[in-house]
Amino acid sequence: MRKLKYKEKLIAFGLNIAYYRKYRMMTQADLAEKAGVSVSTIQKLENPNQYTGASLEVICKIAEALGVNESELLDFKKLRSDSVLLDK
Repeated sequence: MRKLKYKEKLIAFGLNIAYYRKYRMMTQADLAEKAGVSVSTIQKLENPNQYTGASLEVICKIAEALGVNESELLDFKKLRSDSVLLDK
């Protein structure tokens, strides 16, 4: 298995946020409000063309709002039907 590039990790991070958000049947606005961040922050993080990183504080807030561990958002190796970018 090849090592992922930083850009690919940012994309995977955003896809993980989108996956768990949709799994919880939340909108981006719902997640932003629950996490205490702006909607544009969620939009940027989930957009695979923007390569936006997040601070540890934001990662923790989003994970808590989604009811997952931070490590689940930062798991770059899981394959999901919604995020088929990884593990080649």
